[in-house]
Amino acid sequence: MSSAHTSLGLPQFAYTKGLHDLGNGGYAYLQPDGGWGWSNAGLIVDGAEALLVDTLFDVPLTREMLDAMRAAEPKAANNIHTLVNTHHNGDHCNGNECCEGAEIIAHKLAAEAMLKEPPALLAGFLDMAPDLGDLGDFITKSFGAFDFKGVTQTFPTTTFETELTRKVGDKQVHLTHVGPAHSPGDIIAHVPSDKTVYTGDILFIEGHPIMWEGPVQNWIDACNAIMAMDVETVVPGHGPITDKRGVKAVQDYLVYTRDEAKKRYDAGLSAMEACRDINFSDYDSWGDGERIIINVTTLYREFSGDEAEPDIPTLFGQMAELAKDRS
Repeated sequence: MSSAHTSLGLPQFAYTKGLHDLGNGGYAYLQPDGGWGWSNAGLIVDGAEALLVDTLFDVPLTREMLDAMRAAEPKAANNIHTLVNTHHNGDHCNGNECCEGAEIIAHKLAAEAMLKEPPALLAGFLDMAPDLGDLGDFITKSFGAFDFKGVTQTFPTTTFETELTRKVGDKQVHLTHVGPAHSPGDIIAHVPSDKTVYTGDILFIEGHPIMWEGPVQNWIDACNAIMAMDVETVVPGHGPITDKRGVKAVQDYLVYTRDEAKKRYDAGLSAMEACRDINFSDYDSWGDGERIIINVTTLYREFSGDEAEPDIPTLFGQMAELAKDRS
């Protein structure tokens, strides 16, 4: 797992905030440090047409991003007709309202999940945070920078179940459902002519991925699908722009975590005991290590066949505990 010690960003793309020109009308918008809520987005341009891949966690951040895109591509980005949400988490869709009149595409399961996670939910958690001790401190540190109260949730207008293709000028953009994995409705957006793929949260580069949904094999298979593509540039949901090395590093993490969690499940350890026992030292350079409790808990549910909804408040409390241990 030595890859965990090496930067997985492409040398020509510094991991800096803002718009990065990938060439041939492809762009990535990055938000370091890629931790909680600091997501990436993409713009695909051909001639006077543009497709946006994801918006950001709140309206001011999304407007700032769109201003940068319009400055770079004034003809196309001033009139974005198509917006793709790679999944339902708010850091990839809370800014949808900023693309008024656009067709908003998402997977059917992502659209359904958006109904269960309105921006007001996180706004409420932040309001309660001062009374929640260590958990409140963790919530504030993770989400306090964002304006959830200023979001008008704006839902997809088009959904699909397996695959969908849209044209941007003469370019084809292939949308493929690879979930449930990180979330129920994960999709990736592949632009063959640009040799580029936008992966949403199938990839967290140099940060611990977070497996809200599973099964883990779907996620491993999604990594295989990306590595089988004729792509040179991979834009993750979080972290620096990468290539297939970054995809392999995430896949290796998932396989390692699955195998180590299974040993401890079989030995009768609780998920929290397993998190404290598994050696994640090869991933010490990756951010948000507290997420391992989400991943191990999801794996334990998979091992046992438990289909109950995860206990989110308890999991956040456990993440806060792990984060405090590591601080």
